[in-house]
Amino acid sequence: MPLPFLTADRDFDAAEDIALPFVDHDQWRRPYRPGPWRVGLAALALLLASFVLLAAVIIAAAGAPGGAMFTFGFAAVIIAAALRSLRMGVWVSRAGLRHVRFFTTSTLPWHQADGVRTVQQPVRWLGLPRTVQGQALILVRRNGEQTPLLTDHNADFLSRVEAFDRAADTVEAWNAEYAGAR
Repeated sequence: MPLPFLTADRDFDAAEDIALPFVDHDQWRRPYRPGPWRVGLAALALLLASFVLLAAVIIAAAGAPGGAMFTFGFAAVIIAAALRSLRMGVWVSRAGLRHVRFFTTSTLPWHQADGVRTVQQPVRWLGLPRTVQGQALILVRRNGEQTPLLTDHNADFLSRVEAFDRAADTVEAWNAEYAGAR
């Protein structure tokens, strides 16, 4: 028995005839759930951080406060990186579109976006330098600049083509809804 309230992969067609199924459009929302690759890597990083924290406690018990503080700091960096990697992706609200990367976050109001579309092009596989043929969701700005937002081979959508299509359609629906309300 599926539990549709627990996942973002529920069937939106069964909902009412609204393109944007969220109640509060002013709150920043990710229109898809993080993929298994992203969650798995974050879980491994948190597991590593737990071992580093255990080592820090042992070092502190051995009487080396300098080494313990360094090790605690290292564990904090690992935890912060794991949590930041879970926040990465595309977020939407009535205010605009927010693209969260590992080190930077950029927000673009909808009135500055000329459109959002899906294109076939070479994309990076899991963010690595290797490229493969795939789909990308491209943001076209008013000045003509094109920014790739999502790809079907990133950590959220690798081997989940239907989830990529749903996420791309949802971002395009947000764009259609609020780009016209300039």
